[in-house]
Amino acid sequence: MTQQNLSSQKNSLRVYIGSSLFFIYIIISVAIFSPIIIFCAIFPFSFRYKVANLWATSIIAMARICCGLNYQVEGLENLPKGQAFIVLSKHQSAWETLATRAFLPMQTAVLKKSLTQIPLGGWALSTLKPISIDRENQRAALRTLIEQGTERLKEGLIVIIFPEGTRAAPGEDKKFNIGGAMLAQQSGYPVIPLAHNAGEFWPRYSFLKYPGTIKVKIGPAIESIDKKAKEINSEAEAWIAQAMKEITTN
Repeated sequence: MTQQNLSSQKNSLRVYIGSSLFFIYIIISVAIFSPIIIFCAIFPFSFRYKVANLWATSIIAMARICCGLNYQVEGLENLPKGQAFIVLSKHQSAWETLATRAFLPMQTAVLKKSLTQIPLGGWALSTLKPISIDRENQRAALRTLIEQGTERLKEGLIVIIFPEGTRAAPGEDKKFNIGGAMLAQQSGYPVIPLAHNAGEFWPRYSFLKYPGTIKVKIGPAIESIDKKAKEINSEAEAWIAQAMKEITTN
């Protein structure tokens, strides 16, 4: 999607109507699903996870129906079989925080502690074994990431980390934080790099969502045994940077 095409879509009635309907669905679905997920805290995690996944995948489905937004994934064969792993993912949008539940195994993610304190949605999120960190205290945040991340990996969950920390606009590259690579070094679990161009269609801080196909690329596993965190981080960052050049359309 070129910048010219994106600009023309901003004047499209379909984009405004579709984005409005999609927003309404998000509000209604959060109000419905959040109490259900919170109630499901009395049940095993696997059941609670399935309910939460139903909500997340419904959001992605409604994005397709209302906004014409699809996605395609390349590289699923690179996912390690029969073991947990760490995903270091590009972060451009809210899309990837939901869509990964549709094509990656049972997972948890590193997120800001404040997100779990949001009424209903955040409370529901807090029941799903997130690794919530306080970004104001970086030393404590790193300790929490390594301790809880290793625990989640041993439980069989994959851990998704956005090493850029915050969402980056398409074409913007933020330096990778070392936390995810430190978790890999300390735990010995492999790293999977993941690139996507969701920000071109579901822009950060934007009400409007644009039709098109988000491209996702999953890279080969980066082994962490006998490697320093800096080396792991550099490999993942380089692979993602190259993959972004291949899939970015703007």
